Amino acid sequence: MSNLFSPENIASHTPMMQQFLNMKKDHKDILLFYRMGDFYELFYDDARRASELLDISLTKRGASAGEPIPMAGVPYHAVDNYLAKLVQLGESVAICEQVGDPATSKGPVDRKVVRIVTPGTVSDENLLNERFDNLICAVFANKPRANSAETYGVAYLDINSGRFLINQFEQLADLSATLTRLQPAEILYPEDFSQMQVLNGFKGVRRRPVWEYDLETCERVLVQQFQTKDLQGFGITKAPVAICAAGCLMQYVRDTQRTALPHIRSITLESIDSTIILDSATRRNLELTQNLSGGTDNTLAQVLDKTATAMGSRLLKRWIHLPRRNQLEVNARLDAVQDILTLGNDTLIQDPLKQIGDIERIVARLALRSARPRDLARLRNAFRVLPSLKQELDNNQAVRLKSLNNQIQLYPEILALLESAIIESPPVLIRDGGVIAPGYNAELDEWRELSAGATSFIDKLEISERERTGINTLKVGFNKVHGFYIDISKAYSERVPAEYVRRQTLKNNERYIIPELKKHEEKVLSSQSKALALEKRLYESVLDQLVDVIEELQITADAIAQVDVLTNFAERAETLNYNKPELVAGRVVKIEAGRHPVVEQVMQTPFIANPVHLHSDRKLAVITGPNMGGKSTFMRQIALITLMANIGCFVPAESAQIGEIDRIFTRIGASDDLASGRSTFMVEMTETANIMHNASQNSLVLMDEIGRGTSTYDGLSLAWASAHYLSTKINALTLFATHYFELTEFADTQPGVVNVHLDAHEHGDDIVFMHSVHDGAASKSFGIQVAKLAGLPNEVLAFAKNKLHHLESNTLPAPQQVPEVEANQQMSLVGTSQSDITDILNNTDLDELSPRQAWQLISELKNKLKS
Repeated sequence: MSNLFSPENIASHTPMMQQFLNMKKDHKDILLFYRMGDFYELFYDDARRASELLDISLTKRGASAGEPIPMAGVPYHAVDNYLAKLVQLGESVAICEQVGDPATSKGPVDRKVVRIVTPGTVSDENLLNERFDNLICAVFANKPRANSAETYGVAYLDINSGRFLINQFEQLADLSATLTRLQPAEILYPEDFSQMQVLNGFKGVRRRPVWEYDLETCERVLVQQFQTKDLQGFGITKAPVAICAAGCLMQYVRDTQRTALPHIRSITLESIDSTIILDSATRRNLELTQNLSGGTDNTLAQVLDKTATAMGSRLLKRWIHLPRRNQLEVNARLDAVQDILTLGNDTLIQDPLKQIGDIERIVARLALRSARPRDLARLRNAFRVLPSLKQELDNNQAVRLKSLNNQIQLYPEILALLESAIIESPPVLIRDGGVIAPGYNAELDEWRELSAGATSFIDKLEISERERTGINTLKVGFNKVHGFYIDISKAYSERVPAEYVRRQTLKNNERYIIPELKKHEEKVLSSQSKALALEKRLYESVLDQLVDVIEELQITADAIAQVDVLTNFAERAETLNYNKPELVAGRVVKIEAGRHPVVEQVMQTPFIANPVHLHSDRKLAVITGPNMGGKSTFMRQIALITLMANIGCFVPAESAQIGEIDRIFTRIGASDDLASGRSTFMVEMTETANIMHNASQNSLVLMDEIGRGTSTYDGLSLAWASAHYLSTKINALTLFATHYFELTEFADTQPGVVNVHLDAHEHGDDIVFMHSVHDGAASKSFGIQVAKLAGLPNEVLAFAKNKLHHLESNTLPAPQQVPEVEANQQMSLVGTSQSDITDILNNTDLDELSPRQAWQLISELKNKLKS
């Protein structure tokens, strides 16, 4: 497509296509929606691509420069549906509108790109998931000096709230974990970025020129946005690499939005030290807001989220991903939840919350000048119920709730403005008017009255003309294309007065105009256009007055969202039988009768609650038990309960004491990472290495089946070494699940290490999982019994039992010494005889046998074995 933009080629096209190409050359990498009448059209490669992405017809538009032009289009009134689909696919779109008057234009109507819709900067509510943040990120890596590693910076912005944060890391894993937590809709990266693997799997990835990350330029962009002398007051100057990412991001947003961004008022440096750190694998394994399949069902967020507002729902998910280490802050949340439960006023608080709506995003649209009339109506409704919300919060005594109540302001002047200016149920758009309430502006009322007078004039004219002409079917009508007209059937054409001027001929009718009707038409159309123009100016004036209180509205919205989450926690605690955790000093995780918050909601039978007790003198528990016995569920529930306690939520347990945890690691599950060329075992070892390098004595570490991806002796050695390192070098609080029974001996030799197991009962070849945790090692693995549950053929199971017997007695010949035919024969024989014997024994009540019957049974079994 590059040849299209040469001056010579552009000059060879028609005037309209010249206009298109001149705009397209400034937006080469994104789709250009070019407004033509009632459609947005796409041409050339844009048309081909859009037809595939949107499943719309690819056609051709005449020819320009001697070649047919590929074309595709979407109706302007349905454009939001198409934009939503493109944004979900990670595409960006430049919207080109007609800004000139077709009546006065010579040649093509003047057009310009009025906005650029990108996945990370959309603000239209139709294009957003209201209960999830929609973020845009920028990443940057500095060029390391000799013998030094790269430093990584990340900036992220929620344009729909104004939250703008940065962070800087020494470890690539921390950058990866941050991107996994944020799940941005769009990511900007410099064209020389060397760590592209961390961007794998994300949509909306955009390459930017390196010069956009220049530190001096980026500082200048940020200072201009915040209207400050420098960046000292934000406390971010010690993170220059992150500042580079932030400056590039801010310039990109300003370029795409093409309007002021007054709601982006500050920038914050995230502090790793203030949160419990979760790496990418841990967030994935714990299924916090996204399950392993990429959906949102059966996640912690789904269980906990019964918030009344969308902004509360988004805040809850941020809290889930950022558990706090500051116990004073978390205890303030827990006390607030307890206060709401004690008063029992969670429903009384939630009722007004449900009427408040999404103030946060409405405020952002006000700042972007894209707020629609119904946004103002929703804001008005919110202001109406704020007094009842504050009154209910006045009853609570918790310090956090009192503080939040003080942050929630009432806006009587703004409410009065919206009450008088906006009708009760406004239309979606201001475009066609009918938004400003009667009585708000005298001039507008006059123009509307004049326009409304058209109906009475038409009625009177129709009656008088019927009497004058004697044509009883004569009608006076109006449409937007031809204006006013007198409609007469062709059957009465001979009666039409001479002064009637034909305006339009239809199949059975003729339409005429007369001087007084023409004069009235000019008067009415003039009043309508003047009324609409005045109404739009008045609407903009209302927006101006609202923009003046954006900062106060943002503070109020944040406080309401926090009240919503805390009230939601109270409702969840009451409904799901959760109890208040105790945050304590030191290294301890003590949980009595803990339950998995998600699994217990999907089980058809009661969940078996289990305890755990880890502390300085009991720091590593080796967990054994059968497959499907519940080891992974048990480990995950410990991590989730610990996390829930540190976000201020009550927990699914009879009691819980949670100490000062700095990180949570989970090494659970196995999968290939084919995109990076890593096998299951390589993924397992990479995640294990990350734990060994980054865990501390205050970390909670959950490790499941280390070493299973290699040979038995290699795997056992790696598992033993990992457990030894965690318990002696790191001293982390650790749950270590394994099927290597040899590892249970570790507890006999190492202080602070204990054995626990998931119980199971064996009945013949069958197994019953008890899902209960007990001290000590499991008696066996029950692998063959689980294989039977999975449906393996009896011959395979019988052969496996025989192999297991020989392995345990160390008498089995090496595999290469057993010919394939002999092995097949052995399987057949063992499968037949052992299966028959097992059936006889299972069907015989030994207590009822006489001595002679017992002798006969033994003889029969002996003969079967001989055969």
